[in-house]
Amino acid sequence: MQFIRSKTFHWTAALAALFAIFVTVLFAFIYFSIDDYLIARSDSMITTQAGFFAGLPRERMISALDDHLEQDSRGVQFSGIFDARGDRLAGNVAALPDGLDIGAPARSVPLLRLDSKEAGVTSVRTVARRLDNGDILVIGRNVDETAEVFRVVGAALGLGLLPAFFLWLLAGAWLSARARRRVEEVNLRVQRIIAGDLRERLPHRNVDEPFSRLAAIVNGMLDELETTINALAGVGNDIAHDLRTPLTRARLTLERGRTNATTLEQLQQAADKAIAGIDQSLSIVTALLRLAEIENSRRSSAFGDVALGDMLREVCDMYEPIAEDKQVALSVNIPAALSVRGDRDLLLEAVANLVDNAIKFTPRNGSVELELKRGEGQTILRVRDTGPGISAEEHEAVLRRFYRSDKIRNTPGFGLGLNLVSAIVKLHGFRLIIHAGPGGRVEIVCPDEQGGRT
Repeated sequence: MQFIRSKTFHWTAALAALFAIFVTVLFAFIYFSIDDYLIARSDSMITTQAGFFAGLPRERMISALDDHLEQDSRGVQFSGIFDARGDRLAGNVAALPDGLDIGAPARSVPLLRLDSKEAGVTSVRTVARRLDNGDILVIGRNVDETAEVFRVVGAALGLGLLPAFFLWLLAGAWLSARARRRVEEVNLRVQRIIAGDLRERLPHRNVDEPFSRLAAIVNGMLDELETTINALAGVGNDIAHDLRTPLTRARLTLERGRTNATTLEQLQQAADKAIAGIDQSLSIVTALLRLAEIENSRRSSAFGDVALGDMLREVCDMYEPIAEDKQVALSVNIPAALSVRGDRDLLLEAVANLVDNAIKFTPRNGSVELELKRGEGQTILRVRDTGPGISAEEHEAVLRRFYRSDKIRNTPGFGLGLNLVSAIVKLHGFRLIIHAGPGGRVEIVCPDEQGGRT
């Protein structure tokens, strides 16, 4: 099956194997720890018993050993008294074992019980003491609990580990199949997107998991892509419309001049009108290329410290003659020396566009003010005028390319000024805020983390 060949299943199987190894090692540690504990406890017990019996007289000792063996319902106790020649005097140990180290600490010694000779010699933890009268006291205990512990631990390991291991494998198979289904669904939707269905989106759930977060990011990218493509389609139509008008006018002018001009002066006038129309078309193309350059961030390497006060005074000097011709009062208010990090030429161009729009749409005897101020953690560059302003409903629309409000259809322009300003502001990481009228007020907000400072 395909899910068995998947990486998810392989990783799950590897983790299951590691888990099984860990549990086996853990159980082995538990077993050996218990085994050591039981042997140590048994050694302490028989050593204490040997000391107790060794302090009794022979007759009392024999009686005590008999009572001790009678109380051994499990048959794990070994005890015996032997004379100096090794003959058994009492107890259930058939004979002194060879190599018995008398007086040494407890250790495993092969012993034979009188009542179970058919079972053969058994390895028993044993201590031996020589008594004052020369007799030898042997006390032992068969630590058979370790074998029982081994059986219990082995059964627990088998009954617990094997089902857990197979459960892990089943979980791996389920995760692999689930991941495969999700990937197949993503592939299907991506194929639809490649086929041109930009409304398709990747499946995701509102949960905090890597796949859902990635799908949400990709869907956001697709939203931007769909918006951009739709905008490009609209821009293409707008470009064709805006270029067709001046080019058609230039063509008609040249055609009429060729047909109707009777003097060199009339022909020159027709040529001048045609050149003006061609220049208008070139201006539109130049503005679009400028927007493309800014939006692609090709100028970001030219960033440096820009003194905003000097820049605003320069813009004011540039547009003061135009404002005087229209009888508009142009002023600049710079209370403090502030600077930002950016491209001075681009920022100058953005402010110049804002001032140009303000003067263009401000009636005679009105005013335009350039203001620089500090806010909380930000620098604000404001252009304010006494014109009609921009309604709240048009705040988004005026930032689109070639947008021309019905109120200003007769005013010269291409509808690219604010779109150019928006692109420059976005390149710098600043914010462009358009306030609703009456009276126009546009602000470029420069956060300190983007370079605004005194």
